[in-house]
Amino acid sequence: MTALVIAEHDNDTIKGATLNTVTAALQCGGDVHVLVAGADAAAAAQAAAQITGVAKVLHADAAGLNHGVAENLAAQVVAIAQGYTHLLFPATASGKNVAPRVAALLDVAQISDAMKVIAADTFERPIYAGNAIATVQSLDAVKVITVRTTGFDAAVATGGSAAVESLAAVADAGISSFLGSEIAKLDRPELTAAKVIVSGGRALGSSDKFNDLLMPLADKLGAALGASRAAVDAGYAPNDWQVGQTGKIVAPQLYFAVGISGAIQHLAGMKDSKVIVAINKDAEAPIFSVADYGLEADLFTAVPELTASL
Repeated sequence: MTALVIAEHDNDTIKGATLNTVTAALQCGGDVHVLVAGADAAAAAQAAAQITGVAKVLHADAAGLNHGVAENLAAQVVAIAQGYTHLLFPATASGKNVAPRVAALLDVAQISDAMKVIAADTFERPIYAGNAIATVQSLDAVKVITVRTTGFDAAVATGGSAAVESLAAVADAGISSFLGSEIAKLDRPELTAAKVIVSGGRALGSSDKFNDLLMPLADKLGAALGASRAAVDAGYAPNDWQVGQTGKIVAPQLYFAVGISGAIQHLAGMKDSKVIVAINKDAEAPIFSVADYGLEADLFTAVPELTASL
């Protein structure tokens, strides 16, 4: 029984979500291999070989595999799938783009957002925005799984000594191509990798208040900034700050929920945080049901006082 993790990388380094996925693969039992498919990605393959618990790294290098173009990457995975019992992808935008294509080409059912491995064929996954947990058993010979990375600790990125094996890259399917990307330059930690997150809700009232109140607090804490869907829809914060079922799933060490009522959609994206602090003047706000520390107060008074005291 051998599991294959499809790595996310930038051709030089391995992204953090891959480390959590390796941990999930190790819990499936058997050896764990990692596929690094890209263009001029030898450095990323060497980085993958250093991950503790990885037995082998498969390196496929071709221009058509650059930027993780879904059709080509899916074909590369399918080409080697027969040797594996489990194919695991991080449940990121990229993983969710490729995994269903692989499952369809292999004619197997996909297990989405696995958050716990019970046995090699049995997994837990959230349903109803995380309000219920389904236990799913798969009888497929090859199990295609997307891994909710917040459910697993990251594997140690150093200390391993896996062999790197070169693979013949599949031919470019020629049906899609990468045209370009616009990547925001941030002075703060990336939201899904941050250890501390300060999130604001619609109660802040405007984008100016959002910036004036939350940015100083985030600066003091070295935190990333997040927002509820309501705040994003109101134009107080950009889309890539949205935390929730239709935004980003996060599990930092510390999560500040400021002026966030705690709708189900938002709770689904952050309730796995290690410590949750909620500030809200509504004592009945649902956010208090998941908060470790709750402060019933006017955020326009409490947040500046908190920032000043740090």
